[in-house]
Amino acid sequence: MTKVAAERYRDIDFSKAKRGPAVRPEPGKTKISIRLDNTVLGYFRDVVDKAGSGNYQTLINEALLEYVHRRSTLDLVRQVMREELAPYGAAGTAKMPMRRVLLRAARGRR
Repeated sequence: MTKVAAERYRDIDFSKAKRGPAVRPEPGKTKISIRLDNTVLGYFRDVVDKAGSGNYQTLINEALLEYVHRRSTLDLVRQVMREELAPYGAAGTAKMPMRRVLLRAARGRR
């Protein structure tokens, strides 16, 4: 900035100014830097363009949350299946088809 342009800001009082971001982040959110493939970024930007409005970053966040929830549900189902089939042992499952093992487990029989 030239000296002449800076002169008009000389009388601004910054003594009560606070350091930090001008806009506070939302609670539960963290600002990060991430590298994404151009294809991924292009896809989400196109979705926003076709919708007419929106935020591609929010869409990416929602897609990641959906993946996390789906993954955790799948892991939970696997854990329950292992616990339910454990009484039948590996030998029992090798002798009969999995469909029969699951049906017997559902009925509470061995």
